[in-house]
Amino acid sequence: MATPDSGWARNAASGFVVFLIALPLCLGIAMASGFPPVAGVLTAVVGGILGLPLGSARLTIKGPAAGLIVIAIGAVTELGGGDMLLGYRRALAVGAVAAVIQIGLALGKTGKFATVMPPAVVHGMLAAIGVIIVAKQAPVLLGAPTHGGGPLAMLADVPYEIGHANPYVAGIGLLSMALLLAWPHLPVPRLRSLPAPMVVLLLAVPLASAAHFAAPHVYHFANHDYALGPDLLVSLPGKIASAITFPDFSALSTAVAWKYVAMFALVGAVESLLSVVAVDAMDPEKRASNLDRDLLATGVANLVVALIGGLPMISEIVRSKANVDAGATDARSNFFHGVYLLLFVALLPGILHLIPLTALGAMLVVVGFRLASPREFAHSWTLGVDQFAVFTTTFLVTLATDLLLGVASGLLLKALLHVARGVRPADLRSDALVVEQKGETARVHVRGAAVFLNLLQLQARLQALHDAGAKRVDVDVHDARLVDHTALLRLEQIAAEWPDCTLEVVGKDALRAVGKGAQCCHVHT
Repeated sequence: MATPDSGWARNAASGFVVFLIALPLCLGIAMASGFPPVAGVLTAVVGGILGLPLGSARLTIKGPAAGLIVIAIGAVTELGGGDMLLGYRRALAVGAVAAVIQIGLALGKTGKFATVMPPAVVHGMLAAIGVIIVAKQAPVLLGAPTHGGGPLAMLADVPYEIGHANPYVAGIGLLSMALLLAWPHLPVPRLRSLPAPMVVLLLAVPLASAAHFAAPHVYHFANHDYALGPDLLVSLPGKIASAITFPDFSALSTAVAWKYVAMFALVGAVESLLSVVAVDAMDPEKRASNLDRDLLATGVANLVVALIGGLPMISEIVRSKANVDAGATDARSNFFHGVYLLLFVALLPGILHLIPLTALGAMLVVVGFRLASPREFAHSWTLGVDQFAVFTTTFLVTLATDLLLGVASGLLLKALLHVARGVRPADLRSDALVVEQKGETARVHVRGAAVFLNLLQLQARLQALHDAGAKRVDVDVHDARLVDHTALLRLEQIAAEWPDCTLEVVGKDALRAVGKGAQCCHVHT
């Protein structure tokens, strides 16, 4: 029989593991976003402590995310007009308004919309974000000057940065990056269980201290002089209360501000909700989270953190996976991770000031590389030419313009490809379903198409059957004109969420697969 305090010790332990991973990542994400480094920690503290009473998803960890770096630094740069402090305060105002919109979306029960977002669009957007992160963090990792500019200009600048790298700084950064990449593959399981970001800090901090980063000086190497100094270390206020910064709402009358409001609100909500769905799939107990409740918790926490100087937060996938792997059972682990971060920055702020920026840059470069891994492109290709086209279009347009245009272009292309495959425009909006039910067995016939644009209607029909007590539901696509990757993937997720009911897709053998794998797009022959 469970005791009243069962789970507290287990969640406290898993929260500590996540804290070790989150600390350096929070600092690095904030730094890359144009916010003070401590703002990232402040975000995770608020997200962790408020998440429990607000009812966030059981196993997710809330905090700043690499996926929002591009939006944050864009807001700071554009809204500040060259004044980074002013841009930071105006970005806080944008974050506050975006948080209110997220709260409204949650109260309007729109969380389900995230489940029908085409994976090719999401992954294309994230791959572009990964490339931008690598381009932005390359000069930090190398200790090199940069000319700045847009994503494509920054990529073109990388060879210049390599040629003007600070050898000692670059040495720490490259060693940190190699350690992060190699650590998961170590042959010793006990070593692999240690969080790689914390191991990097245990190496990088002594190396920076040995070279006296804390005091400005010049060293000579290979006939060149290079500078070292405290500007290469994390800068933090002496007390956490000094980190509190209030937003400046003066720019909200501009179109630029509202562009970033839309990006923070929508991209943040979608990325957060998709993380919740992914983490639910990792849950050993296969519990489905209330997406609207989690979005409400995220929105409220984002409003609080924006009013005191923190970054926008989401339910973050990497830390959440570490949380699941560490044995967490519920949202108390997220709470403990926030408490540990608060205690650390309140009691030991001096230690954080010893961290070299190049080590944080290395962590973000690795995060960016994983987001834009060649495997993502290869996987997209295996799913068929349609998915690859949507993925690469979203990727390229995001790089060349911004996130909203990139996502919009991917969604539009996906709809156009469905029409080109023979789907009538009317079938993109209508599900054209016929339901047959005999006792606890039901069969749902898809007569038109099952695609991302009408998937909510199919989900609603299936949920109604499940709620009515059905024990087996077959989705018959034999007569469908097209069933896309998004629909097949979501049906597979629903099947996993229903331990008391069998859900199966039948009739795919009558359709032609456009790609490899059971989840690729299928069209009528």
